[in-house]
Amino acid sequence: MHWEGRYEAYRTSPGHAAGDDLDLLVEWCEPAPGVTALDVATGGGHVANRLREAGCAVITCDAEPSMRPDVVCTADALPFQDGAFDVVACRIAAHHFPSIPTAVAEMARVCSGRMVIEDTLFHSEGHERAEHLRDPSHVGSLSAEQWEAAVSAANMRMTDRALLEKRHDLEAWLERSDCSGETADEVRGLLADAVSDGVYTDTKIILRAVPV
Repeated sequence: MHWEGRYEAYRTSPGHAAGDDLDLLVEWCEPAPGVTALDVATGGGHVANRLREAGCAVITCDAEPSMRPDVVCTADALPFQDGAFDVVACRIAAHHFPSIPTAVAEMARVCSGRMVIEDTLFHSEGHERAEHLRDPSHVGSLSAEQWEAAVSAANMRMTDRALLEKRHDLEAWLERSDCSGETADEVRGLLADAVSDGVYTDTKIILRAVPV
């Protein structure tokens, strides 16, 4: 996917910039002055901004330079020492990773305190196809059980888990990834069971885990 020039779209996206899901993720990070934090796949920087406002010392990373991270790297090869951060956060990005379990293991490796992750929960194969058509960089969403397995395999213990519905203006959601024409029509059809009055609703899973 061509990300150049989309930083502003993600920075100003209402669904990314705010929401109960962002509030809960930040709360579970337990931000405070002196806390060191890594924001993985920072995107528009919303998690990092909130953590910095609470006094954390934050490093951002992203595979895409146009997202303006502090460090350009992939989530499955984090260039940081073991246990380098008190908290490692990742919000609505894991479905882009080639291997979520590998990325979770890397995030766990550099985490000395707590790991907090939010992503879209698997709904159906039809929704997965819609996500990939809308954004070819979408690799796949996990079920709650698959998330639990990935966390456990990374030698982390899940302490909290929440499922939250998130609403998206469907047309703005399509426009943000330049999805139009017949492709957009197919996406609309595949998501019809989750769209009402132009609003697409999906479910986000938020989890918090600590080293075993």
